[in-house]
Amino acid sequence: MNLVANWSYPNPIRFGAGRIAELGDACAAAGIKRPLLVTDRGLANLPITAQALDLLEKAGLGRAIFSDVDPNPTDVNLAAGIEVYKAGGHDGVVAFGGGSGLDLGKCIALMAGQSIPVWALEDIGDWWTRADADAIAPNIAVPTTAGTGSEVGRAGVLTNSQTHVKKIIFHPKMLPSAVICDPELTCGMPQAITVGTGMDAFAHCLEAYSSTFYHPMSQGIALEGMRLVKENLPVVFAEPNNLDARANMMSAAAMGAVAFQKGLGAIHALSHPVGAVYNTHHGMTNAVVMPPVLKFNRSVIEDKIERAAAYLGVAGGFDGFYDYVVDLRAKLGVPSGLVEMGVSEDRIDELTEMAIVDPTAGSNPVEMTRENTAQLYRDCL
Repeated sequence: MNLVANWSYPNPIRFGAGRIAELGDACAAAGIKRPLLVTDRGLANLPITAQALDLLEKAGLGRAIFSDVDPNPTDVNLAAGIEVYKAGGHDGVVAFGGGSGLDLGKCIALMAGQSIPVWALEDIGDWWTRADADAIAPNIAVPTTAGTGSEVGRAGVLTNSQTHVKKIIFHPKMLPSAVICDPELTCGMPQAITVGTGMDAFAHCLEAYSSTFYHPMSQGIALEGMRLVKENLPVVFAEPNNLDARANMMSAAAMGAVAFQKGLGAIHALSHPVGAVYNTHHGMTNAVVMPPVLKFNRSVIEDKIERAAAYLGVAGGFDGFYDYVVDLRAKLGVPSGLVEMGVSEDRIDELTEMAIVDPTAGSNPVEMTRENTAQLYRDCL
């Protein structure tokens, strides 16, 4: 199958194997002449990153890089990145990598020209209007994983280094000016990252589909995204260089991020505090808490899940879908509980207080209270 295309939804996307070669052209189209490539420490010295820098240099755009990025990016990382951006006289960002590199790159492009603190632009009401829109730099997104979908989003997740609370930073102009989705870039991912990011994409689709908010377009996208993950994540787990399966996973990741305009829920509300406090991988944490959250929400979502199960070819309605998720996790080597990720029961009260005020808690199908959320964490241990 020829999985190559140019899309304009929700932003310009150049999709297909080998299209990283168009990086210089994408920068030129966005008006970027001195880009700063932002990625994480793990990617900084890998061949795919050197390839991207070579392409920028060949196009006469320099080869500047910032990679002091934590797995869960913080305001400290942001300040360091802005300093490098300003010192280098850059006029745009190439956000390169998984969710951490993409989110921080977008935040650097947002904040480098602002005089207000980043926390003033949290995704609350119309807070985004506080920003000087004319001072926001363009960014190009190049995902190297298939999970977060940040390449098609108008926000970035940033952890407060003092409070260890994750915040969603939002502005419409954070949406990348262009995206290059090249599945060849994902072939070298460690297996654990393939699993974690793939389950993140599934969680985005599942929670968006389950949300009670009205958004039929997102609900349809979420359903098809789940199908793509179901059919392709086991393939890339077993055959890391299967480009068709890698391409379909990249599509599913973008679809999940488009779909969660409809809302997320308790999977993310539980996962965000765990990631902030214990520095766990976000997608893998989502995978761990997914089955208990399905049970937690069953009274509201059972009919929806039955319809999803039928579409996915999973027999047995809700119970069959639940068993499918548990079986998939086991086959992919996902930890069976949060204890295996280092989470201890003595911090449940602290995590609970963070979870119930997480922005994603408000769109969970069942209202999250201190009591039921604390019990849900215990069920996840």
